[in-house]
Amino acid sequence: MANRSYLYSADSMPNETGIPQRIRCISEHNWDIPLAHKLLVGRGTTQVPSMIWNPPVGIAADYTGGADLLRELLRLVGKGLEGDAEFADCVTRTTAHLDKQRAEYFVLETGEIVSMTDDDPVESVRRLVSEDIPDAVAEAEAAIAGRNDDWLTSVRVDWQKHFASFYSDALYFSFPG
Repeated sequence: MANRSYLYSADSMPNETGIPQRIRCISEHNWDIPLAHKLLVGRGTTQVPSMIWNPPVGIAADYTGGADLLRELLRLVGKGLEGDAEFADCVTRTTAHLDKQRAEYFVLETGEIVSMTDDDPVESVRRLVSEDIPDAVAEAEAAIAGRNDDWLTSVRVDWQKHFASFYSDALYFSFPG
C-alpha cells in the first residue's frame, strides 16, 4: 500500500473537540504532498488536529484562496502545454471536482507522508506550515507575476508529478455523510 496525502473540504476546521460535520473528499496523492495540495492549502494555512490520526498532523486553509491560486497556476502552466490533451483533461477534471466539492476550508491530512521518516511528525507538519507551503506559494505567485520562468518551466516538464493526483468523491479514508 502506498503512503498518501489526503485532501478534503469542510465547512469548519477540525479542532480538539471534534471533526467537521460534513467532510467532502477532494484528492489523494501517493508517496508525496504534491505542489497542487500545497497550493490548495496555501491561503490562511494553519496546523490542526488530524481527522484520521492522533497527533495534530492536519493542515487547514481557506478553500477559495487556495482554489483560486491553483486555477491561476494551471492556466499559466497550460500556456506552455496547449497541445497536451492529457494536461487539458487533468485541468478540466480537477477544476470541476473543486467546484463540486466547494466548502469553507481545505483540510490536508499528512499523517502517512510525515510518518515515512524518523522525524517527529508534528514538527514535520509545523515545517510544512511555516516553510514548505509558503515557499511553494511564493514560487507560484512569482511565476504568475512573470518573475519565475525557470521554476514554471520545471513545473511544466513534470506536470504529472505536481497536478495528476486522484480526485474523487471517495478516498481511501472517506467519512460518512
